[in-house]
Amino acid sequence: MKAIFKYPALALSASALLISCGPQKTETIVDEIVEVKTPTMTLLWETPDSLMTNESVLYDDATGKIYVANIEGQDPSEKDGKGSIAIISKDGKIVDPAWISGLNAPKGMAISDGKLYVTDIDELVEIDIATSRISNKWKVEGAQFLNDAAAHNGTVYFTDMRAGKVHSFTNGEIATISEGNESINGLAIGNDGTIYGLDASGLKMWDADGSTTVINSTVTGGDGLVILGDGNYIASRWKGEVYFANDSSETLMLDTQAAESNTADIGYNAAEKIIYVPTFFKNKVAAYKLDY
Repeated sequence: MKAIFKYPALALSASALLISCGPQKTETIVDEIVEVKTPTMTLLWETPDSLMTNESVLYDDATGKIYVANIEGQDPSEKDGKGSIAIISKDGKIVDPAWISGLNAPKGMAISDGKLYVTDIDELVEIDIATSRISNKWKVEGAQFLNDAAAHNGTVYFTDMRAGKVHSFTNGEIATISEGNESINGLAIGNDGTIYGLDASGLKMWDADGSTTVINSTVTGGDGLVILGDGNYIASRWKGEVYFANDSSETLMLDTQAAESNTADIGYNAAEKIIYVPTFFKNKVAAYKLDY
């Protein structure tokens, strides 16, 4: 699979004028400039620093709401009942700091059939969006550290980072669809149902037979994953990096390590090309305009 987008490049063909003796014959090659932009991220806004230990952001295309999963503690595997889901607006205002409370260490989120699904250590939590209530919880057998989530056509997919597994949830049933994925975290589903993930081997996709193909082996240990299309992706690393990547190259667009600001499970507004970055211990969400 070869990416259509290539960068950075500035191609300039030289003009040539060929003149021969005798009857004059002239051939001219017209100068042609082809410029491709290097992908960039420009800061638009930041929320106040009151979204405690925010790990994941999810943009709802249907409503324009932005959901933020807050662990509200130092230990992302502690069952302390302090976790919450907040709602922020598209201009960075905190609309509801504790829309849902009483969770433990909520992380990945996905929306399916009017429900918001949240991974919470060893449970998949179902929240009815219309009533703002937790409508169900499903214990995941053998779960160690549930993390990212994504949905497609009524099925919710989610990862268990420490167990190296990918699970699916359909009609109240949980199944394990893939094992042996070291440190699997970020997850995204293509329009055709293809599963993409980030683990210790890099950015990879699942083939129809259940095997996997590594697309980019440089962006390893990723956290959040966004499919842009045309073979291009955005991948974040928790330590403070956000990459633009494809099957042949990668560009580091954001590096906040010097500021000790993390870049956890990112969200994305595709219509406006805005990336929402949860900063974890900095307790705020930062929004960036993507230009590519």
